[in-house]
Amino acid sequence: MRSRKGRIARAALVAALGGLAVSIGARPRGDDHGAVVELGPGPPLAEDAAERARRLRMVDEQIEAQGITDPVVLAAMRAVPRHRFMPEAERPLAYEDCALPIGNGQTISQPLIVALMTALIEPRPTMRVLEVGTGSGYQAAVLACCVGEVETIERIPELGRRAEVLLGALGYRNVHVRIGDGFDGWPDRAPFDAIVLTAAPGRRVPRPLLDQLRPGGRIVAPVGRGVQELVVIRKTERGLVTRVVAPVRFVPMTGKAEADR
Repeated sequence: MRSRKGRIARAALVAALGGLAVSIGARPRGDDHGAVVELGPGPPLAEDAAERARRLRMVDEQIEAQGITDPVVLAAMRAVPRHRFMPEAERPLAYEDCALPIGNGQTISQPLIVALMTALIEPRPTMRVLEVGTGSGYQAAVLACCVGEVETIERIPELGRRAEVLLGALGYRNVHVRIGDGFDGWPDRAPFDAIVLTAAPGRRVPRPLLDQLRPGGRIVAPVGRGVQELVVIRKTERGLVTRVVAPVRFVPMTGKAEADR
């Protein structure tokens, strides 16, 4: 059975957001379909027109229609070539509403969850973001179009090296890949304005990640064993404030997180 990293039910998302996503970090950057949208460092795309048409349709039907309307996030989703981040055999399904295997027991998240997690950090061009779980590199590429710097950690060396090469080839100069255990974060690069986890650590977010979050920052993460919830944790002067967004299904975080469950 294929594991499904980043699965979220559409009905659950709509119910959980209740239309709130329409105001998340909204700030126009060009026209509705990205033709003159100014993104962060990213790829000068030369691709088949059919692939681009499929991607635009994906955003219109799977993402914007479900309440994600931040223009910057939508522009990033329209720009990043998802098909490049998966094995050749899976590319016919690249712009379908599903997670897909990328090898090593890992998957690339469905487009809706990638867009949602990006929107939930309320991205700004000055932000530095830590991603825990590089995987294919797709989430990092989307983040790179929306923020200033992306630091991403992958525990599986093969995946990390592959993502690093691909991100570089596509022109994402503001993404830095590290091979290591995401449980520990990246202390040398901390603090971070936001942290995104693409694997579920268990019942709680690892303490090192909370410590590396800047005051006022946000962590977006799936938490739980078996049944999981996507949460937003905000660091305030009075402590941590957690908001549950929707039920999700992610692959479990491995390494030190396994002992912390």
